[in-house]
Amino acid sequence: MTATASPAVPDDHDRAPIELPQRVRLEILGAVLLGIFLAALDQTIVGTALPTIVTELKGNDVYVWAFTAYLLTSTISGPIYGKLSDIFGRRPIFLIGVSIFLIGSLLCGLSQEMWQFILFRGVQGLGAGALFPIALAIIADIFAPSERGKYQGFFGAVFGVSFLLGPAIGGLITDNFGWHWIFFVNLPLGIVVLYVIWRTLPTHREEGADRHIDYLGAALLVGALVPFLIGFTNKQFGEWTDPEVGGLIAIGVVVAALFVFAESRAHEPIVPLQLFRLRTFTASVTAMFLAAMGFFAAVVFLPRWFQFVNGSSATEAGYQILPLVGGLIISAVGSGQFVARTGRYKTLIIVAMLLLAFGLFLMTNLRPDTPLPLLWLWMFVAGLGIGPSFAVFTLAVQNSVPVRDLGTGTSSLTLFQQLGGTIGLAITGTIFGSKLLEEVPKQLVAAGVPPEFSNSFTEGGATQFNQLTSLGDLGAAILAQVPDEAKAFVEPLIPSIVNGIHTAFSIAVAATFVVGIVTALIAAVVVFIVMPAGKIGEREEAGFGRGTPVGEAKPATD
Repeated sequence: MTATASPAVPDDHDRAPIELPQRVRLEILGAVLLGIFLAALDQTIVGTALPTIVTELKGNDVYVWAFTAYLLTSTISGPIYGKLSDIFGRRPIFLIGVSIFLIGSLLCGLSQEMWQFILFRGVQGLGAGALFPIALAIIADIFAPSERGKYQGFFGAVFGVSFLLGPAIGGLITDNFGWHWIFFVNLPLGIVVLYVIWRTLPTHREEGADRHIDYLGAALLVGALVPFLIGFTNKQFGEWTDPEVGGLIAIGVVVAALFVFAESRAHEPIVPLQLFRLRTFTASVTAMFLAAMGFFAAVVFLPRWFQFVNGSSATEAGYQILPLVGGLIISAVGSGQFVARTGRYKTLIIVAMLLLAFGLFLMTNLRPDTPLPLLWLWMFVAGLGIGPSFAVFTLAVQNSVPVRDLGTGTSSLTLFQQLGGTIGLAITGTIFGSKLLEEVPKQLVAAGVPPEFSNSFTEGGATQFNQLTSLGDLGAAILAQVPDEAKAFVEPLIPSIVNGIHTAFSIAVAATFVVGIVTALIAAVVVFIVMPAGKIGEREEAGFGRGTPVGEAKPATD
C-alpha cells in the first residue's frame, strides 16, 4: 500500500505525512486505540489477579517482580522502538511490538512456576514498550497537525477507561475462569489489531533516512535504565544508602553520563541530543516528568486509603477512584479538542498544572472522617489537572520535532513519564513511611491511649508496623499480638487505637501529595519560562527559530 507524501511548501504545511481516506484513517485509529487499551488494561487486570497468581505459583517473596519485570522492559524498549520506527517505518515496528506482547501474554497464561511468570511478564513488557509511543506516532503520521488534538485526547481516555474496567474484569475472569485467562483474552483482540494495521497502514519512511543502528547507544541506554529503575523500585524496601538502592542508582547515573557522551558522537543516535535544543521539546519532557511524579502517588496511595481506612474491598476501591479517572478523561479529550480548534497549547498546559497542584493541595486535608463526596470532588479537580498532560504534551512535542524524529520524540516523552512515575513513587513511599511512624504515637496519645503504650507500636520500625497496616480487621490484628495477661487492659482501648492509627495513616497519605504540589508548580514554571508560545502547524526548530512549517521534510513510502 502506498501513501501520498506531503509536499514541502510553506503555504500548505498543515498536512499529514501520510495521506489516506478518512475511513481508512479511522480504522487505523480504532486499531491503535485497541492496542493501547490492551497494554493499559493488562496492568490493572494483573494487579487484581496477582494475589491469586503468586499464591498458586508460590511466589509471595518475589511479588514485586511481577510488576518490575514488565516496567523495566517496557520503559527501556520504548526509546529504541521509537528510533527504529523512524528508520524503518511505524508499521513493521508496531506489528513486531504487538506480536511480542501477544507471545508474552500466551506464555504468561501457560506459566507453571513463578520464575517463568516473571520472565514472561518481561517478554510482555518488551512488546508493550512499542505500543504507546508508536501508536501516538502513527496518529501523527496519518493526521495533519491541526487534526491531531481531536484524536490524541482519546489516548488519555483509554487509560482512564482501562483503569475503571480493569479491577472488575480481572476479578470476574479470575473468579470464574481462572487467572490464566486474563492473559489469554489478549490474543483474539491483539489479532484484530495486527490484521487491521497490516491491511490498512502503509509503511512510511523519510526519504534518505539513515539506516544505521546505534548499537552502542542502545546498550548504554539499557545499562543506565536497568540499575536506575531497580534502585528506585528497591527503595520501597530499603534505605537510600543501601547498595541495592543508592548503589544501583549511582551506577545508573554513571552509565547515563556515558550514554549522553556516546550519543553526542553517534552517527544516528537513539536519542538525538539536538532535540533538547528545541525549547518546546525540553519543556514538555521536563514538565511531563514532574507531573508524573505527583500524579502516580495519588493513583497508588488513594486506593490503599480506601481499603485500609474506609474499609472498602479492592474492587470497591477501584471504583471509588472513579472521580479522579473521570476528571482525567474529560480534560484529556476536551484539551485535545481545544488545541485542535485554537492551535494554542502553552496557556492550557500552565492552567492544567496549576489545577493539578490545587487538587492535590485539597487532598492534603485527607482525614479518616473526610466525607467521601468531598474527597471525590478533590479527586475530580486533580484529574482535570492531569488529563491534558496525556494529550497536549504529545501534541507539543510532535509539533516541534522534525518529521523524521516523530517516533523518537514521542517515545522520549513516554520515557520521561515512566521515569517520573518511578522516582515519584520511591520518594512518596519514603515520605509515607517516615510520616506514618512519626504520627502514630502522637495520634494514639491524642485518641486517649497511654503514652508508654503508644510508643510500643513503632519500636519495631517500619517493617513491623507495616504488618499492622495490611488489610483486614485492624483491631483483631492488634489484639492478637498482645500477651494474654495484658488483653484485659488493651481490649477497651482498641477503638481508640484503631482511630489513632487511621488518623496517622491518613496524615501520611496526605503528606505524599505535597510532592505532587511542588512538582506540578515547578512544571508550570518550566512551561511558562522555557516553552515558546507556539501554535499547531508551526514548528520551532533548533538553529532556525520559531514558525518553520511542519511539513518541510519530504517523506518516502513503500
